Amino acid sequence: MRLDLSLYLVTDPELCVRHGLVETVVAAVRGGVTIVQLRDKQASDDELIDQARRLKAALAGSGVPLIINDRLAVAVASGADGLHIGQDDGDVAAARAELGEGAILGLSVQNHDQLARLDPDALDYLGLGPVFATSTKRNHATPLGFDGLASLVAASPLPAVAIGGLKAEHARRVRATGAKGPAVVSGICGQPDPEAAARAFFED
Repeated sequence: MRLDLSLYLVTDPELCVRHGLVETVVAAVRGGVTIVQLRDKQASDDELIDQARRLKAALAGSGVPLIINDRLAVAVASGADGLHIGQDDGDVAAARAELGEGAILGLSVQNHDQLARLDPDALDYLGLGPVFATSTKRNHATPLGFDGLASLVAASPLPAVAIGGLKAEHARRVRATGAKGPAVVSGICGQPDPEAAARAFFED
């Protein structure tokens, strides 16, 4: 499946309540989202597998891949298109071996030390951030700002998305750093009209 990182949606269970998870994601894809990450830290594996399967069915034919946050077993059991892990969420090589070569595998990176240690041959993309402080992730690293983001992008051996407090008005500056696009949580999930909110990331 082609990896298009132009607009990366990360789901949030509380922010998706208004429209429902599947309905929020489908609307966001209509608005231009090109890749979806299912993230729910509180759900059990079985609950997350059920959510993932429903999302996969809803995304069928769209060309938009579904990525699971952190949980390798859920990614495998649900038939998702890939996995995204953080620095403390498991071994990249082990995840690649379990997922297989055809799956998408992404890694969160906050600084140059982490960047220098990664194995680019085992990964498909990086999530760089946080650009700004964000309320959707507790205990996040020190915000990079756009200058810090640009520095990481320039040193990255892989295509990257930027994440952390990003809104539609930031999209142009994100792409100007060389990042492929923004990864967004509340800027889409928490909006009254997720389709229009997603579309706004291409209109500034």
